[in-house]
Amino acid sequence: MGQLPETRTYAVESHHHNLLATAIGDHQLARVSKIHSYGKSFNGFVARLLPHEAEKLQEGGCGICVSKHTAKTAHNKVMGFSKNAPQSEEMVQHRKSYHCGRLGYSFNDKGYGPPPRRWKGKCVTGANFTGCNNKVIGAKYFNLDVESYDESISPADEQGHGTHTAATVAGVPVGGASLYGIGKGTARGGVPSARIAVYKVCWKVGCSDMDMLAAFDEAIADGVNFISVSIGGFTRDVLKDPIAIGAFHAMKRGVLTSCSAGNDGPNTMTVENVAPWILTVAASSLDRHFFTDIVLGNGNKATVRIIYIYILLLANSGALAADVGNDIYGGNASACEYGTLSKDKVKGRIVYCLGDEMRQDQDYVIEELGGAGTIVASSEKKDNSLTLIIPGAIVDSNPVGKAIELYINSTKNAQAVIFKTRSKRIPAPFLASFSSRGPQLLIPNILKPDLAAPGLNILSAYSKLATITEYPEDKRYNIFNIISGTSMACPHATAAAAYVKSFHPDWSPAAIKSALMTTATPLKIAQDELAVLGSGSGQMNPTGALHPGLVYDIKMNSYAAFLCKQGYNSTNVGLLIGSKRFNCSNVKPPLGTDGINYPTMHIQLMNPNSSISAIFHRTVTNVGYGPSTYKAKVTTPRGLSVQVIPDTLQFNQPHQRQSFKVVLKGPQMPEGTQILSALLEWNDSRHNVRSPILVYRPLFMFNGN
Repeated sequence: MGQLPETRTYAVESHHHNLLATAIGDHQLARVSKIHSYGKSFNGFVARLLPHEAEKLQEGGCGICVSKHTAKTAHNKVMGFSKNAPQSEEMVQHRKSYHCGRLGYSFNDKGYGPPPRRWKGKCVTGANFTGCNNKVIGAKYFNLDVESYDESISPADEQGHGTHTAATVAGVPVGGASLYGIGKGTARGGVPSARIAVYKVCWKVGCSDMDMLAAFDEAIADGVNFISVSIGGFTRDVLKDPIAIGAFHAMKRGVLTSCSAGNDGPNTMTVENVAPWILTVAASSLDRHFFTDIVLGNGNKATVRIIYIYILLLANSGALAADVGNDIYGGNASACEYGTLSKDKVKGRIVYCLGDEMRQDQDYVIEELGGAGTIVASSEKKDNSLTLIIPGAIVDSNPVGKAIELYINSTKNAQAVIFKTRSKRIPAPFLASFSSRGPQLLIPNILKPDLAAPGLNILSAYSKLATITEYPEDKRYNIFNIISGTSMACPHATAAAAYVKSFHPDWSPAAIKSALMTTATPLKIAQDELAVLGSGSGQMNPTGALHPGLVYDIKMNSYAAFLCKQGYNSTNVGLLIGSKRFNCSNVKPPLGTDGINYPTMHIQLMNPNSSISAIFHRTVTNVGYGPSTYKAKVTTPRGLSVQVIPDTLQFNQPHQRQSFKVVLKGPQMPEGTQILSALLEWNDSRHNVRSPILVYRPLFMFNGN
């Protein structure tokens, strides 16, 4: 997946064929085994190979990096279906698609002229997709393994995820937008004047590596300015990860790639898309939240808030039932598991279920049996809203769930009313509970995520080819939907980056990323020490990023030196940067603990019993106007010493560069303490350039696996 040949004296595809023929030993089989050649923005190919053939190709002496094909997932929060539901749980967790079948209100091109002359992309039509316009100027799909899919092969968005994220980036303003009256207001993208090109790479079975690389190859060659990827998955090697590879080649062309951080929070060590050239985005809240009132027959009222507040479209009342099981499959009837309930007892009733942290499909089970609604008690604390197929809510098992159980057991005719969802202003922003957190072990001394952006309960455009719950039994279709996930946060950050780029067209991807990070507002983290591992530099501030004062820029050669410091071999680094003669031994080793000019500073103590000792070397570029003097201010916790050398930087002209180092010292961290968080601020009375400093101490010794 390296650079294209410096001189194209031969056909890329022919070269790929010859390489395969050498590994397989037969020219005809080589032609059949090759699935696709990448040759517009980088050099590579996909082929079906036996293990020994892949090994022979890797060891062929041609400087080839071979990796196994895998699939990734979209980062929207979805509900899991029961195992007996028409779609499998695996299918549901792989929801992603990148365009609506017909261009809706949010993609209206009124007032737009023709696409810019430099645009080289195309609009591919097909089933359920009729074409582009002057707003959506490109649409392509990638399905290199056609036989493995059973759905319409076109750019059409049949799941809604792509429409939602595309409109979040650049949808035009639409007044009166709502989900059946919920969340009513004006919906607009972050940069409504921008044009959109969509590249559909995900299908019901997932997002394949080969399709994602093909999309990167095309998008870079087509001339996009930014790439927004709300997809992720686990990887052990940054140079074998398709998103990291594609993003690197995009970076070389001046294109910044934004990626979602993942939805496996609040667990630590779950953050994804961690390559340093990627802008990795966590999910934060808006100041609007959704609430549902539940009133019991005894007059008790429960307002469900910040505990799985599921969007309810219709108020509903009826008999409240709990003991409705028949246990015909030996499952847990109290949790309303599929196949354990009696239809005669469920029909027409609101059913109370005990929750389960691993599954939230009770609404589907109750709806299939003719139930009027469901109330589910769960101990899992979540703050995202989701839409149910029937009226219902998930409540905190204690005290709300206990009160409901007490009431049901005190009467033979329990009654309940579930009211329609309403919205209310709340303090914001805060880190969404589902947003994935660091630390990450792939590149330990890079703090990821980079920053946070709104990803909780986001109202945006939606495909009319998908029901609002994504259940096929649901008959409700709407042009807007409310969804949560780092998938929704990522396009917000992409829009912010585009906004900055429009004022500073000559800035590199790293400079734009730095501007967003150093002007971000630190999130207030209360009662959760480890939550700081999920917020990065804090909540993005696009207007502040227009004038950051100083930026931490990073060039391609610096990334190459950094990869060498991380232990990657010369061949693979050389392939990535496009130099056959590259040798890590000839590269001056980057200084400091991390070896890269990153806007944040992070160290993981691999031995929990070690003392703190780290040095970070940084260079900042003046992007302000006129002479300026910056003084360093450091905020440190007890037990950590932070020294900045020098602590004053003098700039006489724009684009001038100055270097400094940050020295961390401290004793062994106290037992039970995992995080020490400090802050470096460079201030010239007009700008405040913030860099978080984070020390992480594991509770156990890493074994390197």
